[in-house]
Amino acid sequence: MTVINPKSALIFILITICLDSIGLGIIIPSFPILISQTAHVGLGEASKYFGWVMGAYAFMQFVFSPLIGNLSDRFGRRPILLTSVLGMSLDYMVMYFAPDLFWLVLGRAISGIFGASFTSAAAYIADISTPENRAKNFGMIGAAFGIGFVIGPAIGGLLSEYGARTPFLVASFFSMANFIYGFIVLKESLPKESRRTFDLKRANPFGALKQIKRFEKLKYLFIVSFLAILTSMCVHSTWNFFTMEKFDWTIKEVGISLAVVGVCFGLVQGALTGPIVGKIGQKNAAKTGIFITVVVLIGIGFINQGWMMYAIILPYAFTGLVDPAIRSIVSGQVQSNEQGELQGIFTSLMSLAEILGPPMFMWFYYNFKNSIPDSNLGLGTPFWVAGLIGFLAFLLISWTLKGFNQEEKKSVEQG
Repeated sequence: MTVINPKSALIFILITICLDSIGLGIIIPSFPILISQTAHVGLGEASKYFGWVMGAYAFMQFVFSPLIGNLSDRFGRRPILLTSVLGMSLDYMVMYFAPDLFWLVLGRAISGIFGASFTSAAAYIADISTPENRAKNFGMIGAAFGIGFVIGPAIGGLLSEYGARTPFLVASFFSMANFIYGFIVLKESLPKESRRTFDLKRANPFGALKQIKRFEKLKYLFIVSFLAILTSMCVHSTWNFFTMEKFDWTIKEVGISLAVVGVCFGLVQGALTGPIVGKIGQKNAAKTGIFITVVVLIGIGFINQGWMMYAIILPYAFTGLVDPAIRSIVSGQVQSNEQGELQGIFTSLMSLAEILGPPMFMWFYYNFKNSIPDSNLGLGTPFWVAGLIGFLAFLLISWTLKGFNQEEKKSVEQG
């Protein structure tokens, strides 16, 4: 197998993730309008369907992510990653031509199947990382994703002036360019001698989740990861409707705001995650990120002016410390030929949160904005619910890592 230069390989994977997130980010600002058009309802009524459209993507990703991860452990990262990227390009075309809501939902479901490219990319990162730079490299994944979200929503907001469907066409182009780039440049990171036999029992989502019990005390970190992702779904699923209905933002303004979110996340995860983790450690970084999540979510619920959304974006970006810190802790406990399976578990948890989160938070959003006389309070309800979930995650991780620290201390004393 060709020897891989870790630095150049990391750059390629980050570019791949960035291009993927550009494709995803491009379509986000116009999604509420497209749902409104295909469902033949007003924007306010479209919020009823938005959570289910997002859930269709997440459900299929939940089902197929473990399969993708296990296939990459068996056949290598390269062919699985390239197949996923190509599939996304073709699926954006399906959504571009979608004549009604059914085809739009079907397109999102298919996206969920191929959207598991993140699993292979994360496993690739684990393959080429050392214990010393693993957290930093996982943080770079978030940075690349954030940079894509700087470019994607900004482009999507501008393209929406040419119609709500145009961003999907351009997203297809970006994914196809990503496939061609990867086909030419990408080298395999998992040697044949390190691959393992494919096991269908470990490749289904429920079988993958059962593997969590293998990690003993650290298994609770998977639950924390799930709860943390679930809280983030509140912001992801309600941002468009919240800003459009509360502050009368246009698609272009939504796109700009999401671009700012991407800049801040890219700054924190790309430039600050490594130094922060190095300074306070993986465990404290994870706890800090979750604590900030709780404070930010409660704050968004009380915001009553549009400019305040921008003021809260920077502290919100520090919630990005949670995922790379937890991934780094757990990733260091498994063998190289299990990294695909491990990242498949993380992606399954992410997908499960994306299945439950958008419908749940959009239910709170739609029902409470109509049932509470003060619409400002009603619109804030989903954020306060998410804040409560985040608080539970903070309590759990504090208890889990406290026990973990005690075990480490005991082990050292006995040694």
